[in-house]
Amino acid sequence: MTTGEFELSPREFSIDVIRRLREQGFTAFWAGGCVRDLLLGRPATDFDVATNATPAEVREVFGTRRTLAVGESFGVMIVLGPKSAGQVEVATFRLDGTYADGRRPDHVEFCDAEHDAQRRDFTINGMF
Repeated sequence: MTTGEFELSPREFSIDVIRRLREQGFTAFWAGGCVRDLLLGRPATDFDVATNATPAEVREVFGTRRTLAVGESFGVMIVLGPKSAGQVEVATFRLDGTYADGRRPDHVEFCDAEHDAQRRDFTINGMF
């Protein structure tokens, strides 16, 4: 990760996260609202990443001091960046099981990008 005297924007940091995952052989894309905002020409400030790396693999790439397991059982990790860059949510491609509480799936199954996109709503959130 680029640190030290350089200040990274959230966008630059998210690109660095994607680059590092790809250098380790993983697939990684921007996902969600940042894709929508960039396609619409709006400034994007919240950059989420979807990947085939599992939470354990994300932790291995970025280290335990740079990652937070905010939803590890759902495949969601936070990668902490320099102060200027904030953080990036990194989610493993997944299929959701049933929703007993209507909010969180009872279980998830990790999958590929195509199947993950199909579980998302039918708007731009299904684009990477």
